[in-house]
Amino acid sequence: MEKRTSRAWVLILGTIAIFFAGILYAWSVIKTPLGDELGFSPSQLSLNFTFTMITFCLGGFLSGNLLPKVKLSYILAASAILSFVGFFISSRIGSNDIGLLYLSYGGFAGLGIGMAYNSIISVINEWFPDIKGTASGVLMMSFGASALILGNLANAMITKVGWRETYLVLGCAMGIALLLAAILLRHTREEDNIDSLVKNTEEVEESIKDYKTGEMVKRSSFIRFFLFLVLACAVGNSTVSIARDVAVSVGAEATLAATLAGVLSLCNGLGRVIAGILFDKFGQRITMTIDGVITIIAPVIMLLALSSNSVILVGIGLAVTGLSYAFQPPITSSVVSSFYGKKYFPKNFSVANMNLIPASFVATISGVLYSNSGSYIGVFALLLVFAIVSFALNLSVRKA
Repeated sequence: MEKRTSRAWVLILGTIAIFFAGILYAWSVIKTPLGDELGFSPSQLSLNFTFTMITFCLGGFLSGNLLPKVKLSYILAASAILSFVGFFISSRIGSNDIGLLYLSYGGFAGLGIGMAYNSIISVINEWFPDIKGTASGVLMMSFGASALILGNLANAMITKVGWRETYLVLGCAMGIALLLAAILLRHTREEDNIDSLVKNTEEVEESIKDYKTGEMVKRSSFIRFFLFLVLACAVGNSTVSIARDVAVSVGAEATLAATLAGVLSLCNGLGRVIAGILFDKFGQRITMTIDGVITIIAPVIMLLALSSNSVILVGIGLAVTGLSYAFQPPITSSVVSSFYGKKYFPKNFSVANMNLIPASFVATISGVLYSNSGSYIGVFALLLVFAIVSFALNLSVRKA
């Protein structure tokens, strides 16, 4: 019983730390004053989100390579410093400093958060080999729900104290949370006797071969899985970056628009736990099929909302989009662990998570499409095509 309590505290600590790092996904809310006050265009701000996703993935890849060689505390401390520095510099930029925004928020903060994200998920997977889907889902729920809670808090703070002070407070909060994780979070040890808490652990683990990263990326199963993730994540990723703006475009007031963007984040958070539980209970095939269906439905609803100028349908569409996007992170973690083993999981997971790099470029394309047409209909028509192709790839993913 004592060891189970220990596992619970590790999960709680990881959940709290990753919650503050999740401010990354509140970009559609906290970017607003940068456009209003500094005059940055939608396409410039979309490009910053793209840069952030790229460095987020690179940070995960870096930590995946460092985890077997460097103390976890050092990696998390570095992520805390990078994240704080990124927000601090961003809080000081001027109207001609778009490049500095890309370097600070898109570079330092994205890199630091990516390092923390991959490290925390990899360590929590060590503690919960029996319910890795559920444990990953809880972490990713916290990461996703952060955008709703911290995003709305940031929106209120921006109104009262200004965006510069808000950015600084967010940077400090994230830095402190990650420093505490650096001090308290650790890898499992032999004396933790985790395997004794897991029924049939040896039998399950013996059936899974540990693939090195080079071996994994050459397998056709991984290639199909990766392409599925790119297209499916592009749907959610792009919508996250423009959620507030889409709501405003159909007539929602600023406060309501921020709330609807938060609904997407809430569903994104809750859906991650649901996806993790489904994976542990019903397996990969059923969970991924459900994800594929929802991912197609999401842009269909958004297109109906835009064509009818309906705020209610936008809210429903954003909620469904949040659910669809929610499935991909825990599916990524669970599939990589279940298909390719846990020995090389940190690096393998970081490589699979690289799907966000090509997916994030779609957010930039979306910004350009909107700038050229003045409408989001073309954006969601493109996302619907991506969703349909991703579903076809989804059905082809097998362990072999």
